[in-house]
Amino acid sequence: MEADGRNLLARGRVATRLPARDLERARRFYSEKLGLDPVDERPGGLLYRCGDTEFAVFRSAGASSGTFTQMGWQVDDIEAVVAELRRRGVVFESVDLPGFRTAEDGIAEIEGNYPSKGARGERAAWFRDSEGNLLGIGEPVV
Repeated sequence: MEADGRNLLARGRVATRLPARDLERARRFYSEKLGLDPVDERPGGLLYRCGDTEFAVFRSAGASSGTFTQMGWQVDDIEAVVAELRRRGVVFESVDLPGFRTAEDGIAEIEGNYPSKGARGERAAWFRDSEGNLLGIGEPVV
């Protein structure tokens, strides 16, 4: 840690937490639609691992607003991922906002995203899980 303590969280790992009103329904969605099974669980919570990151789905009396992307995956081939998820029954969102909109295939072209990754933009798609959480898939455009 730096002497001034500003680097306090920079070496930590970030893990997303997603609320679920019905934890068993969420478990089925993540398994059947996304092909993910929990690596650990506790009463009221499921822990998933993707690559070297983790996210948890937890039982909650509250609900997500679903008005913004709460979690996203970076993929190498967005067309293949979107096609496979559609085959499994995932419904993709239609987005029409200033600066980008989804095309007929459900994928938006976003200019200027992630120059730190050597990209000139990103191709992205969004869908909701069984609990209304808005999830995204992105592929950097180099």
